[in-house]
Amino acid sequence: MVKLRLKRYGAKRRAVYRIVAIDSQSRREGKAIQEVGFYDPQKEQTRLDIRAIQFFLERGAKTTETVCDISKRAKLFDQVNT
Repeated sequence: MVKLRLKRYGAKRRAVYRIVAIDSQSRREGKAIQEVGFYDPQKEQTRLDIRAIQFFLERGAKTTETVCDISKRAKLFDQVNT
């Protein structure tokens, strides 16, 4: 099963995350299928590839709670439904 989840990058105490589509059995820093977004919690920056996220969600991918919250804050689901 494919999941959309966070992959940690950056230094200690200055973490940034990439939102990736990855096999659910892979470890957090494992090889991703595709990178679909970026999240920086310190600067509150988010960049999402809406088409790629739609592609994976239509094919049965699940999102983690954190990725779902980030998507809701970015109003992704409002854009998908219109």
